Amino acid sequence: MKAYILIKDSIPTGKAIVAAAHASLAMYLKFQDHPDVIAWLAGSFAKVICKVSDNEFEAAKGYEDNIVLTESSLGGIEVALAFRPREEWTKEFQFFKLYK
Repeated sequence: MKAYILIKDSIPTGKAIVAAAHASLAMYLKFQDHPDVIAWLAGSFAKVICKVSDNEFEAAKGYEDNIVLTESSLGGIEVALAFRPREEWTKEFQFFKLYK
């Protein structure tokens, strides 16, 4: 079981790191009572952080159980998208570029 966090590739690295941290916490707070989150916390607590294009980001918003994060210091633009952890992910998630 793992959670995905998508960060726009146009976000500067320093802001991206902060966005990933905020996204992880925001996702937990939004879905903390969901059985998958409870199981995730009791298990590996795995997260996958990916760097995505604006188009990939917009398309990913269509998947269920997510939360969008904005950054006030960048004019309130959307910077990250965090998804509730789950066992199975659609094929699209396997092709997102890992953030390195």
